Amino acid sequence: MTTLTCCNYIDGQWLSTTQTLLSRNPTNNEIVATFPRSDSADVDVAVASARKAYHSWRQVPAPARAEYIFRVGELLLQHKEELAQLISREMGKAITEARGDVQEGVDCAFYSAGEGRRLFGQTTPSEMPNKFAMTMRMPIGVCALITPWNFPVAIPCWKAMPALVCGNTVILKPAEDTPACATKLIEIFQQAGLPAGVINLVHGLGEEAGKALVEHPDVDLVSFTGSSETGAFVGETCGRTHKRVCLEMGGKNAQVVMEDADLELALDGAIWGAFGTAGQRCTATSRLILHRDIKEKFTTMLKERTSKLRLGSPTDPDTDIGPIINQRQLQRVKMYLDIAREENAKVLIGGEIADEGELKNGYFFQPTILDNVTPEMRVAREEIFGPVVALIEVSSFEEAIAILNDTNYGLSSSVYTRDINRAFAAMRDIEAGITYINGPTIGAEVHLPFGGVKQTGNGHREAGTTALDVFTEWKSVYVDFSGSLQRAQIDNRS
Repeated sequence: MTTLTCCNYIDGQWLSTTQTLLSRNPTNNEIVATFPRSDSADVDVAVASARKAYHSWRQVPAPARAEYIFRVGELLLQHKEELAQLISREMGKAITEARGDVQEGVDCAFYSAGEGRRLFGQTTPSEMPNKFAMTMRMPIGVCALITPWNFPVAIPCWKAMPALVCGNTVILKPAEDTPACATKLIEIFQQAGLPAGVINLVHGLGEEAGKALVEHPDVDLVSFTGSSETGAFVGETCGRTHKRVCLEMGGKNAQVVMEDADLELALDGAIWGAFGTAGQRCTATSRLILHRDIKEKFTTMLKERTSKLRLGSPTDPDTDIGPIINQRQLQRVKMYLDIAREENAKVLIGGEIADEGELKNGYFFQPTILDNVTPEMRVAREEIFGPVVALIEVSSFEEAIAILNDTNYGLSSSVYTRDINRAFAAMRDIEAGITYINGPTIGAEVHLPFGGVKQTGNGHREAGTTALDVFTEWKSVYVDFSGSLQRAQIDNRS
């Protein structure tokens, strides 16, 4: 297939750089695209472009800003299949999931566009006569959006669309593994007619272009999705430089299956949660916490279903699991299987790199179930980011919740039970940003907040109306029409 040439998009122009990098198809290792290896000078130009555009963009009425985003949504629908095929080719996501990735961008566009007429503040009584008081949302400024490869359309949309509707300008720095997907997405923003400089695209390595963006003095906000290690650097840097920062990082999510659960339903959830996107989701089901009364039966069911999953080309509609994103991540998954064996976990199925037949040129890993896992094992505590699920046995609901919470992360969680009392106790007691009852740990909806607690994030949320709190500042406004100086109670000496 044709190798694509990607460029930076700065101030409404497509710009190349002297040094370039390659992105490869993880299914067969073919070159998908060349893209710029941007440096700090490229970042400087992009930030200057965004800063210049900000002064006029913030003055555009919010409903008019939202109309641009609505047009982006319409264009995403028109180009949905083209984008989905590109996602499958460049990132390795199964084609049905890739279509869902694009659809999430569509949903985010239409939702964010609606918020253009709902950037509500509040009016409230003043403590003094003839004085009016209200609050209003104000944009923050230039926003650097650093996004991962596993949702190369959805996550940039989660960040860029509300940021733009709120009146900010944007610089997108996508993952090195998915530059072509990001380029196509920005082409759609361009086609929607956004003014020059309002949205910019800078490709490159995280330790070069990404670092330069995070450290740049004229960047007002950094929104980062990625590893906890990199997120810690981003948070530390933004803290020193007084930037607004939104972090969405790792997860070690668990699905609890109680003895009264609908086991077929729980099985569907476990298969989808553990092996969807080859386990390469921050919300993936990494741990299955099983009540001892059903553990043997459920494990047999799980093993049988897993054995039928088909590895293969993500563009083949019969494929269940596509490749791991790259060689480095494939070796990381393999490393964790070595660790699992050293810790005396039992590999029930899978556990090896899959390189037979048509898989030999790609980065495939067998869907894997680990048994005899205890909560202190590394495979029960550290994010693997591959098609690997660990089984942990418990004897009570209380023990299940305690083990679920015994992690440094707190993104998503799931409990399967028919007991309504347990369900509500789980909603109350689980330490996570997302809790599903009788559903898998994956499957976020764009109008609800997305994010987690502990080392998963820093308290902010993406999607939903909470995204507006990331991309706006509150301003309090007082209008005194008394015609005389009135001292507020904080200054009243009487």
